[in-house]
Amino acid sequence: MTPHTLFVCKSCSAIFGHDEEDERAEGNQLLIKILEAQKNNSVYNNINIQPEECLWTCDRSCVVTFVCPQKYTYHFVKLTEENINELLQFSQMYHDSKDGYVLPPKMPGKLRSHLLVRIPPTP
Repeated sequence: MTPHTLFVCKSCSAIFGHDEEDERAEGNQLLIKILEAQKNNSVYNNINIQPEECLWTCDRSCVVTFVCPQKYTYHFVKLTEENINELLQFSQMYHDSKDGYVLPPKMPGKLRSHLLVRIPPTP
């Protein structure tokens, strides 16, 4: 089975400097809440959630990136706790899609407004 990964920037913060590692950073709190939501619903065990030190979208924190070989890559920005269920629903749609393409109108909730970029799969 092809690995599906959700990278979560754990250093995203509007309060703490990028060079400061602080577990209170919004990105780290988002990561913790995503992991808790995944643990509470086994439907979402099809995606590997991976903390990342920085995803270089600091002016638009909090950010996550969905990646899988031979599939589109999605980079979402300005996320909050309110988007967690939408992200987990999207992970299922992404997983079930052959090429990772999810029609924008089909994205759960307001997630579409948080999409910064969709990158085509490499040939």
